[in-house]
Parts: sequence; C-alpha cells; structure tokens
Amino acid sequence: MSKGRTICKVLRVIALLAALSFYPLHLPLSLISAAHAVGNEAALISTATTEGRLAVFDDAWARINERYYDQTFHGLDWEAQRTTFRTLAAKAASSEELYAVLRRMISSLNDPHTRVFAPEEKSDWWRPRFVSVGFALAEIDGLPTVIKVDNNSAAQRAGVRAGDVIESVDGEAALALVKSRLTTLSDPASASARFRVFAKLLDGPSGTSVDVSWREKDGKQKSARFERYWQQRELGVRMHRERGEYTVIEIDAFTKPIAVAFTRSLKQKLAGARGLILDLRGNGGGDAEAMSDIASMFLGIGSNLGQFTDRAGTSFTILTHFRSTLTPEPLEQTRLPLIVLTSERTASAAEIFVEALRISHRATIIGTETCGCVLAVRNRHLLPDGGLLDVSELDYETAEGHRLEGHGLKPDEAVTIERSDLYSGRDRALELALEAIHESRRNNSN
Repeated sequence: MSKGRTICKVLRVIALLAALSFYPLHLPLSLISAAHAVGNEAALISTATTEGRLAVFDDAWARINERYYDQTFHGLDWEAQRTTFRTLAAKAASSEELYAVLRRMISSLNDPHTRVFAPEEKSDWWRPRFVSVGFALAEIDGLPTVIKVDNNSAAQRAGVRAGDVIESVDGEAALALVKSRLTTLSDPASASARFRVFAKLLDGPSGTSVDVSWREKDGKQKSARFERYWQQRELGVRMHRERGEYTVIEIDAFTKPIAVAFTRSLKQKLAGARGLILDLRGNGGGDAEAMSDIASMFLGIGSNLGQFTDRAGTSFTILTHFRSTLTPEPLEQTRLPLIVLTSERTASAAEIFVEALRISHRATIIGTETCGCVLAVRNRHLLPDGGLLDVSELDYETAEGHRLEGHGLKPDEAVTIERSDLYSGRDRALELALEAIHESRRNNSN
C-alpha cells in the first residue's frame, strides 16, 4: 500500500474515533466529555415522583440493553435484573437512593466502564470531580492502606499518613467490609475487582461523614470522623530530569491538551537526555486521538494499536501516524531508551499504549499489573433527569488478537509497593527504572 493510501486510511479511522473515549477505573479520572452527552436536556423530569424515577430507571436499563457490547451480558439475565431492581427504583425515597439502585444493578455486570452519574455528579472530563475524605486507599499486604494524603486536608491535620492501615469504618472491621463486598462480585478473585473494592472502601455521598480508625507505623491506634466532599482535579503532564540525563514524564491521562503540550515540549525536554521514563501509574486512560498521537512519537508510522468491535461485529483498527491530528506540527519520533512505569491504576487507553510498546519491543515495563479495564464508550447518554449513563459499546483486542478486559498487563519487572516505602517516601519502581535505563545505555555504548 502506498504511503498516501496509508495516510488516508489512518485519517478515516481517526474520524471514526472522534467521539470515542476510553474509561478509567475511578471517578478522579472519568475521561469523557459531558459535551458528548446524547439526549434532550431541555425537557428534564423530576425524580420526586414514582413516574419520574421509573422513567429514569427504564431509560438506563433500555440503553444498556440496546447498546452493551456483549449481547449475552456475560451470562447475566438482564431481563431479570430489570424485574428485580425496577421495584426498588419505584420505592426509592430520593434521587440519591434511585442512583444507588441503578449502581447496584449495573455493578452486576462487573464492568467498571459502564457507570451512571446523578445530575449533581456530572463534570467535564478534563477537570474531573470526585468525592473524597482527603486520602486514598489501596491494598498493601492484604490490608486497606493509605497510599496518599491530600495536603492541608482534615485527614492530614488528624495525623493520617501514607502507610497507615485502616482498622475500622463506621465501627465495622475494615477487612470484614472488604470481604463482604468482594462476595457480591461475579469475579472476586480478579486483581481489578480487589483494587476497586479497597479503593472505594470509604466511598459515600458528598456532605456525609464517616468514622475511621487507623493504625500508625508504631502500632498506635487513632480515630477521627471525616466529612466526604467534592474535589476537583486538573489533569496534566509533568516533566523533570533525574541524575541530570534521564527525563521522567508523568502523564495523568491521554487528553487532547496533554497530547498537544507533550508534542510541543518533548523535543525541548529531551535535549541532552540519555533516556526517557514514562510514568503511567496514575493514568486511567483518555482520548483515543491523544493516545494515538503520543504513541506515534515512539512507534513507526502505521503501527497497529489494536482493534475495536461492537455487538454487531463491526470492527476498526487504530494505527499510528506521522502527523498529529490535534496540531499542524509533524510528530518527531524519538529512539531514546524507554522505560514505562505501570500500576493497578494504569487503565484503558493507557493499557493499549503500554501493550503497543510491549509488542514492538520498544520499552521495558516496570511496576505492577495494570487494571485490565479496556472497553470503550462512544457517547455519554443523557438520562431524563439530567443524569449521565456510560455504556461499554466496544470490546478491544490487541494487534496480536488478545483481549485485555479482565486481564491486566504484567510488567517485565514487578515492583510492588511496601508499607515501609510509603512511610519513607521511597519510590522503588522509579529507582529500578533509572538503574535499568542506565544499564541499557551502558550496554549500547559498549
């Protein structure tokens, strides 16, 4: 095929992807624009009545029934789900209870991409909103552990530190809560399911509070009540030098502004660099065009980034290209030694990106297994009351024909987080990446 025909084919694929975004695992990285919502916002109904609540429920159920990528719903009787949960929706005492019912129904799909948002929960994808208590949790050594505390938060003032172990939540043993929630999942043994349960242990509506007790480094027990509140995050890209010669780039998500900033600044930031480390440990996915642009800077023109298929069997492939679809500037490829850092939070489009680099032998992957959350949503659906529904409409296979959904990518070098690392602020994955890239450079110079 001629270069011109290849370019035309790529541009046609890009046009198909214009409304396609990949979904992250959790609210802080809900990467889909509210501007893409499909529906009639001029005629919103109230959920204060039974009729209004059922209208919202029926619309959500029907949309999933019509558009879900798997017509078998993973073996789930979707008609029976409607019967069970429609009665609960009718009896809901508030909009909050209605959306809790919808989430219970949707959770039976065991699909973190298909999600529902109440009207007050909507946010722009480049500035995602989420409910927080001031710190984040993950599973460390089988225990719910604090991995990050927000500066100037009530949690920080109360003495919560990264590395502390959560002992109880509202008077219930934290581990017992985790085990109880895992039993409700269709695949409780999966790494992504466990990750979600631990990460969401303190979830609840904004404005409510939660009693938490935790164990500090020295074994001392502390407790406090924390209020849940809305928090907004600015997604971006950050670059810095390590050891004077290796550029580390932390990419929060694959968004169009981030891709443009990355494209325009990479040449300058790489001046004099001997190697490059891409930190995708907090990257939950993003925009297909943005991901393709950034992938094109490391792979050759026409590299296969995988294939998407809808429930009717219609498929299309994403390819790398030589010119950015977002700016008029050409994409300058770099052949510098490359390391990519991953974690359980690396999801969706980020997993596609990592797998493409792995298949091409372009990078070494260091960290922990990725989410295994790779489905796609064409558009957000506007519910009758102004809420939003995301439905997974497309399945994904790699260029080698492997599904990633439910199967996280294993790193070349596994580095798990230890509690001592959190207390000391040590980043062993980054340390190993720096040593690996230094060794690669030394071997290449011999």
